[in-house]
Amino acid sequence: MHTLSLELNCVSVILLELNEVNFDFIQAYVAKGELPTFARLIARHGIQETESEDHYEELEPWIQWVSAHTGMTLAEHGVFRLGDIVDRPDINQIWEVLERQGVGVAAMSPMNAVNRCSRTDFFVPDPWTPTPATAPAAVLRLYGALVKAVNDNAEGELDGKSLFNLLAGVVIYARPINYFRYVALAVQAARGSKWVKAMFLDLLLVDVFMRVIKSSKPGFSSLFLNAAAHIQHHYMFNAEVYDGPNSNPDWYVDSETDPVFAVYALYDRIVRQIERAFPASRIMLATGLHQEPYSAPTYYWRLRDHAAFLSATGVPFERVEPRMSRDFLIYSRNAEQSIVAEEALARITTQKGEALFDVDNRGDTMFVTLVWPHDIGEEMVIYTDGTALGPLRPYVNFVAIKNGGHNGIGYFIDTGATSPAAGRFRLTEMPLKIAAACNAEWHPST
Repeated sequence: MHTLSLELNCVSVILLELNEVNFDFIQAYVAKGELPTFARLIARHGIQETESEDHYEELEPWIQWVSAHTGMTLAEHGVFRLGDIVDRPDINQIWEVLERQGVGVAAMSPMNAVNRCSRTDFFVPDPWTPTPATAPAAVLRLYGALVKAVNDNAEGELDGKSLFNLLAGVVIYARPINYFRYVALAVQAARGSKWVKAMFLDLLLVDVFMRVIKSSKPGFSSLFLNAAAHIQHHYMFNAEVYDGPNSNPDWYVDSETDPVFAVYALYDRIVRQIERAFPASRIMLATGLHQEPYSAPTYYWRLRDHAAFLSATGVPFERVEPRMSRDFLIYSRNAEQSIVAEEALARITTQKGEALFDVDNRGDTMFVTLVWPHDIGEEMVIYTDGTALGPLRPYVNFVAIKNGGHNGIGYFIDTGATSPAAGRFRLTEMPLKIAAACNAEWHPST
C-alpha cells in the first residue's frame, strides 16, 4: 500500500462534491418534512454560498470544479474545456499539495482533475478526462464500464464486456445495506424510468468509495456525484417544489413523478451512511454551482456516431472523442485542417440557415456542441451551402429536454462548523479551507 496514513493531529476530511445541487429546492423539501439528513446538517452547521464566475458562458462544472480544486479563477487557470486540465502541468490541485505535506489522499471521479499523485492507491478520474486511474484491478475494470455507460447515455446500451464488468463491480463492491436499493433502481429502470440509471451509477460510486477509504484511511478524500445535476437539468419542471409555469410533456415523464426528489432522497441517505461509517471524519459538502429553472424547455441531442456524421457531411478530422451530452472533441492534423473543419461545420444548417453547431477552435483541436434546441422530426433536412444533405434524425439520439440552467452561486456545508455558518465566500477559497481542516497549508506554488 502506498497511501500515507494521516498525521495524528489531522482529522480525516471527506469532501462530497454534490454537483450543481439546488439547495433552495433542498430546503423547500425540508420545509415539507422531507430529507432529514440535510435538515439536520443545515440546522446544526448552517449553509454558506460560494461564488465564482460572472458570465453565463463561464458557468460550467468543468470550470468551477477546477477553481475549487486549485484556488484559481478561470482567468487564472484558463481551463475552459472538459479535459483541458491534463495539458496544464503548471497547475497544482488540492490532492498533490496535501500529499506533498504527508497527508494521504484519495479521489473518486473528480470533475476535470488530473491524477498527479505519487503515493495514493486510489485516484479514479471522471469519465471524460484522459488521465490514468490508480485503483485495484477490479475498480479499473468497473471504471472502464462506467466510462462506457456514461458516454453511451443517450443510446442506453452497453456491450457485453462492459455490462459484465459493471455487474461484477456491483457484486464485489455493493454494500449489503444498499442491496435492496440497487434492485429497486434496476426495476424502475426496466420499467422506463431513465433517470434512475444515473442514480444507480452514483450509488455504486459511493459504495466503491466507502469500501476503499475504509481500508486505506486517507487524510483527505473526495467523492464527486453527478446524478442530481443530470436529473435537475432534465426534470426540474417535475419537482414538487418548482413553482414556475413550465411542464414536461407526458410522453417524456409522467406529471405525477418527481425525479428531483428521488435523487435528493438518495443523496440524503448516502450522506447519512457516510456519517455513520466515518463518525470521526469532518465532512464537507460542496456543489460548485447550482441550477435554476429555464424560462422554456430546451431539447438536447447527441450524435449517434460522431465519426460517421463528420464523414457523411464532409468535415475533415483525424479522430473524434465524445464528451458530455451534446459535446465532442475533434482532433485535426494541424491548425489548417481545423480551420477547414470549423468552416464545414458552420455551413451545416437547417433549411432556414440556422446553425446546428457551436465551435471552440483551439488550433489542432475543436470543442464542438450540437446546439439545436428544438425537436428534430423525421422530415428535418440539413443543408450545406444550400444543398440538401438529407434527414438529420438518423444521425442523432434524443438525450433529454433541458429544464435547468447554471447559476454561479454554489453551496457549502462543513460539519466542522460548531455553530450554524452563513454568508458567502469565493469558490477559490475551497482549497484553503480543506488544507486548514487537514492541519496543512495551502501553498500551490511549491
